[in-house]
Amino acid sequence: MSRRLVASAAAIVLGSTALVAASSASATTSRTYTPTYTTLTMAHPYTPTAPAGSTDDYHCTVINPNLKADSYITSSNFSPGPTNAVEVHHAILFLVPPALVATALAANQGGKGWTCFGETIFSKQSIPIPGVKNSVDMPEWLSGWAPGHGVDNAPKGTGVFFPKGSLVVLQIHYNMLAGSGSVQSSLTLGTVPAAAKLKALSLDFFLAPPDVPCPASWNPATIALCQRSNSMKYLGARFGQSAIDFVNLVEAVCGRNPSNPPASDTTTCTWRYHRTAKIVEIAAHMHLTGSAFKVVLNPGSRTQKVLLNVKNFNFDFQRPYALKAPVAVRPGDRLQVTCTYNPKVHDFNPELKKALKRFVTWGDGSSDEMCLAMVSTIS
Repeated sequence: MSRRLVASAAAIVLGSTALVAASSASATTSRTYTPTYTTLTMAHPYTPTAPAGSTDDYHCTVINPNLKADSYITSSNFSPGPTNAVEVHHAILFLVPPALVATALAANQGGKGWTCFGETIFSKQSIPIPGVKNSVDMPEWLSGWAPGHGVDNAPKGTGVFFPKGSLVVLQIHYNMLAGSGSVQSSLTLGTVPAAAKLKALSLDFFLAPPDVPCPASWNPATIALCQRSNSMKYLGARFGQSAIDFVNLVEAVCGRNPSNPPASDTTTCTWRYHRTAKIVEIAAHMHLTGSAFKVVLNPGSRTQKVLLNVKNFNFDFQRPYALKAPVAVRPGDRLQVTCTYNPKVHDFNPELKKALKRFVTWGDGSSDEMCLAMVSTIS
């Protein structure tokens, strides 16, 4: 198994840089091809096992699409399969290029896969972070799935470039607050040959760090984990020091004091674009207490534009939102992501009621939170 990365696998988001680019396959014209659909199923059923003190498991499996020629992925359809009361919180598809295939197959343990908390897999690039001395290793995402997402169709005329001989790593987050059982998921990919000359679809990530205090109705003074410092220790006990390091890094990048950030039911962070592109689609991701999600381009300026405004976020209905028309962004443009939470959901959500009441920060668990905008662009 590869070394643990500082960046969380579900939050490989620092810097607005294209992760899946195909400059060698880009073209000004495209041809029409009927996609070929291939369904691939995990080689073995998997029974999630959470670390001590946790109710979440991240597991990775290698899938071989057996593409003999350079291609574009135009759609992906992840099916959790029979869950036996285990919630499949999310699934992420990562690209493993030919040079890293042997390493991936070795880690896959004959199809049984491996535990992959807080890290991606093998294909990664180093992304410099403005104002931060160190860069962050980033994986190459192909696609993502969350409850309610359905089929992930690339916008018309676009696709994700997939070099021949590459593999896919399927990372699944299992949440066992709902129960336990065996899972065998499947994935259907729609592909067309590189001769289709589609516009290469890229994925950018923007986040804000949640710092959600315990509601006054809980009498926080009587609950040790309602102190942020204690909750951070609990985060580290479940997912390791890298989880704490990641939270601290994001707080700093968003201009906050990592040891004492502002606590609120709402969080926001503004990022700058460093390239020219056109935004075509945005997906929002939060966890079980998420209630609203907003993305604004160039906030506070005369050209301010609300790109996405989900006023009633529903964890069980997460999907990408296609823009009515592509929106151009240029170097220096700012993109602001804002998330709002309702921690009182903990009092009546059947799953959250099983989790400890606490100050909530960014974390890999379903009872932790996230604020992540996944922005699809074309050049």
